[in-house]
Amino acid sequence: MHRTECYDWHVAHDGRMVEFADWEMPVQYTSIVAEHRVVRMRAGLFDIAHMGRLRFVGPDAGRFLDAHVTIDVTAIKVGQVRYALVTNEAGGILDDVLVYRFDRSFLMVVNASNREKIISWLSTRVTDFDVTVDDITFEQFMLAIQGPLAAEIVQGVVDVELTRLKYYTAIETSVVGVPAIISRTGYTGEDGFEIILSSTRGLQLWEMLLECGADQGLQAAGLGCRDTLRLEAGMPLYGHELDESFDPFTAGLSFAVKLDAGDFVGRNALVTAKAKTNRPRRIGLVLEGRRIAREESPIFAQQNEVGRVTSGTFSPTMEKAIAMAYVDPAQAEPGNKLEVDIRGKRVPAKVVKLPFYSRS
Repeated sequence: MHRTECYDWHVAHDGRMVEFADWEMPVQYTSIVAEHRVVRMRAGLFDIAHMGRLRFVGPDAGRFLDAHVTIDVTAIKVGQVRYALVTNEAGGILDDVLVYRFDRSFLMVVNASNREKIISWLSTRVTDFDVTVDDITFEQFMLAIQGPLAAEIVQGVVDVELTRLKYYTAIETSVVGVPAIISRTGYTGEDGFEIILSSTRGLQLWEMLLECGADQGLQAAGLGCRDTLRLEAGMPLYGHELDESFDPFTAGLSFAVKLDAGDFVGRNALVTAKAKTNRPRRIGLVLEGRRIAREESPIFAQQNEVGRVTSGTFSPTMEKAIAMAYVDPAQAEPGNKLEVDIRGKRVPAKVVKLPFYSRS
């Protein structure tokens, strides 16, 4: 079991620690709903040091990544961040990742549960490329601050002018006196930033942000509300909406696939997958009542089973039960009426367009 640099702080501040992808992480401090609402209304601070971070250096770094992710990496400009997928030969999703481009290197942020798998997958394929792949996860700390007041709070602890940082861009700078990366992305549906810096300064930055953001209502938030926030925002989660049995087109992630970019692993399979018209579709559902549709709950159209739930929760923002699911394409039209089997009882549900929530 791994621990982040803020583990002792989490315990001292009543963080309920759980095992997640071989890490001990805080799932909540007060309640998931309270922390969820703090992020939507003000700002929440997340310890995400468990996320994998891989650095690619060398003359062939961009070409190597082009051969292993679904986007045109060499077309990314310095300072840009792009969402991408790593696929296997059959087009199945090994992970969804973020790729950062800097002057002399590329950075890939991967899901904690897939870090070892992706390292193994890539390390066996470097032979024909002049590239070095380094796992720098344990050398660095990573946090995220998300919410409408995030920019105001972060500006109080950094020298760089954050208005320069557009959505899905990143900058190499210094924070608390050490080299750092600040990016503007997120997994909550709100504006926000991620900061990566030496693990030796992780706790210092964590406490500095909480002190700086105290007047704006900044609070620490756990993985529990991170999940409800991303579900409201219609964002897929690996192991639920994504895995090796799904191709990107079925998952509704065609924007992250550039079939003309290069001959990446799985490209030929994805050309075939794109042409299929009968593949399942990822949809949103709003259920009647307050009962939550759990993963693998079957979905029915009259007496026919037409799909399965992948994620479900009671939305603190909408105050409705919501879910994401895969269903037969004939049942995927917004407004369509279906039923979800929750522990043997059919609950009416309506198909809605994703995301459930969009910030103004």
